Amino acid sequence: MIERLSALRPLWVPGGILAVAALLVWSERPLPPSLTGLRSIGPYAALIAAVALAWWFNRGRAFVIAASLLAGFAAWQHFHSKAVYTALVMLVPFNAFLVMRYAERGARYRAAYGWLVLLAVEGALVWWIGSSHRHWSFDNWWLRSPPTPFVGRLICAAAFAAAVWRAWPEFKPIPVGNAGAIASFFLAAEWAGSSGAYALFMAASGLVLIIALLQESHQLAFRDQLTGLPGRRALDERLRSVGSDYAVGMVDVDRFKQFNDTHGHDVGDQVLRLVGGRLAEVEGGVAYRYGGEEFCVLFPGSDIAAAERALEAIRASIESYRMAVRGADRPKQAEEGAKRRGAAAAEKMLSVTVSIGVATPSEKHRAPREVVMAADEALYRAKKGGRNRVSR
Repeated sequence: MIERLSALRPLWVPGGILAVAALLVWSERPLPPSLTGLRSIGPYAALIAAVALAWWFNRGRAFVIAASLLAGFAAWQHFHSKAVYTALVMLVPFNAFLVMRYAERGARYRAAYGWLVLLAVEGALVWWIGSSHRHWSFDNWWLRSPPTPFVGRLICAAAFAAAVWRAWPEFKPIPVGNAGAIASFFLAAEWAGSSGAYALFMAASGLVLIIALLQESHQLAFRDQLTGLPGRRALDERLRSVGSDYAVGMVDVDRFKQFNDTHGHDVGDQVLRLVGGRLAEVEGGVAYRYGGEEFCVLFPGSDIAAAERALEAIRASIESYRMAVRGADRPKQAEEGAKRRGAAAAEKMLSVTVSIGVATPSEKHRAPREVVMAADEALYRAKKGGRNRVSR
């Protein structure tokens, strides 16, 4: 149950924002007269901030979605007409669907110029529709609105499905935020007849994107992208408030340079992911990627004996694991690969070992950084003692 809730954690923020927005709309509590300006200022502020952050962090998909939402909100504020509404509920999700079909290439490079041209062309089209005195007829059932016409709902559903497809299965903050922003726009379109509800859901879409962008930048700063473990900066912050009872384990992959030299850096990355995955399961401790092939495991509120037992269990688990390595000459066709797998299988299995040093605070090592250094010294004793062992 806990694992399922943890897997759904990236959905909490956008889901919570949309739930709060829906609750406010349902309560139908009007804004005080002094705050009515928030109906336009709030969405503008949130969407402009989302566009700026997506541009700053160079996230192309988020930028296109945020810019489309901002342009759509501005057009609806300026041209409050049925024709403009119908155009917007088709163009905004269409842009979101279209951008999901392409790989992420950033918002500030040459690949993004095409999106800027598309947005400009669409903006000119909406301006022409809004400024034209022509009578636009929407009697066809698939264009009849409001609420959102059938074709608009269809495009929104396709855009949302594409965003979920891009988010699956990692559920990283920005892909999840993109899907949340699309859902929020659909709700805004459904409530376009109420200026307050429309503004609230449009502001929510910008807020979802802002938080998603900030979450991902935080993860990039504090989490190692290769192993998925917290990084050294996260360790430094945790050590500031660790207290007085704790143990530290320093883990180093044995003969890692030999793995890289013999099998290539791709295999080296596989080794690091293997070790990181096993260390993430350590009992009573939290594993961090310290740098290179070195890891640190912090045991808050633990003594050295308990930490040593937990680290010994992980060491044995890593030693007993046999890692299958995809050879450079392995055929891409499954049938051909199966024919050659038998005799060569043994040559493609590698075993990995780690050396570990563990330490706790003492009269000689009181500060957390000193304890880490003591664990590092114990690690070198394990190396000198023959590797593949835990040393104090």
